[in-house]
Amino acid sequence: MDTIRVTVIDREGEAHELEAPTDMNLNMMEVCKMSELPVEGTCGGMAMCASCHVYVESNHELTEKSEDEEDMLDEAFFVNEDTSRLGCQIKITEQLNGLVVKLAPVG
Repeated sequence: MDTIRVTVIDREGEAHELEAPTDMNLNMMEVCKMSELPVEGTCGGMAMCASCHVYVESNHELTEKSEDEEDMLDEAFFVNEDTSRLGCQIKITEQLNGLVVKLAPVG
């Protein structure tokens, strides 16, 4: 499989079904930006800001949060301990087919 389907719920509650390539080493932040959704990704995906903060709404098993991601989420607004992730740290893989995320409010 070269693409998966993911759903991104924007800040107005509208769901966007997107195709995400699995063979380009992309992350969720990049997929959102490619689809012109309002995700900034100010640091370029280095887990040094929280402008790509999302809530994982589906029950997919994701990689553990890195120490850098944990530190950044500690400084972010509107964090949900169970579902908050940085979109730049969610690598697009075949296992994430059907993933649903919601864009977090901006602080």
